[in-house]
Amino acid sequence: MLNGRKITVVLPAYNAIRTLRQTVEEIPHEIVDNVILTDDCSSDGTAELAQELGLYTLRHDKNRGYGGNQKTCYTAALHQGADIVVMLHPDYQYTPKLVAAMAAMIASGEFDVVLGSRILGKGALAGGMPLYKYISNRTLTFAENLLIGQKFSEYHTGYRAWSRDVLERLPLLSCSDDFVFDNQMLVQAVYYGFRVGEISCPTKYFPEASSINFRRSTIYGLGVMKTAMQFRLKKLGLARASFLDDVQEKHLAFNIAPPPLEKA
Repeated sequence: MLNGRKITVVLPAYNAIRTLRQTVEEIPHEIVDNVILTDDCSSDGTAELAQELGLYTLRHDKNRGYGGNQKTCYTAALHQGADIVVMLHPDYQYTPKLVAAMAAMIASGEFDVVLGSRILGKGALAGGMPLYKYISNRTLTFAENLLIGQKFSEYHTGYRAWSRDVLERLPLLSCSDDFVFDNQMLVQAVYYGFRVGEISCPTKYFPEASSINFRRSTIYGLGVMKTAMQFRLKKLGLARASFLDDVQEKHLAFNIAPPPLEKA
């Protein structure tokens, strides 16, 4: 715990058996109360290793996508009473050693959301981020900041911490089940007025780390721009955006029990 607040780390996993053990070993367990892994129908024994490591393990009976995996992770964390939830990729691309710092920024009461930014500082290219991904990241972030009215260093990090209040109040079930879920969730947090902070985070690119291919990256980029445009048009009162509509049935807290899945 930090400041009396229960800390949960969630690991949205897909074929992560080669990097899971190292990731879990570096989580600061002295302040983390619970670690939840959701296996998105992996074929490599990820769920079995997670159980061996003593993690609370959930396994989808079919692949539900990156966003669908996170929905299960966050629902399970709320169900188990988490006050602060840190989402960490189990592919060891982001260092688990920053979990305590990110959780502390929320436990301090100063922030509701914290992003582990690869762009703050010079860690992205030094850590092996491909140049085309770096340029795409910076270009998309620049455009999004203009449309959304923020000054974030990046919108595309997969290392994030959330307060319980954020997870209960955002209509997350209206977000995509694909990779653009991350972007929609962050834009929701901005739209509903939550305080977002950033912390510099080193990154590592290596063969075992997960990465989407060029085609999926292009689809993601188009989805990101659509998300930003929907935000701006809704703010101007010119159009609706379903993922920004505050519908009670679309909140995780409306039905806090984890969705149907197979327990590994």
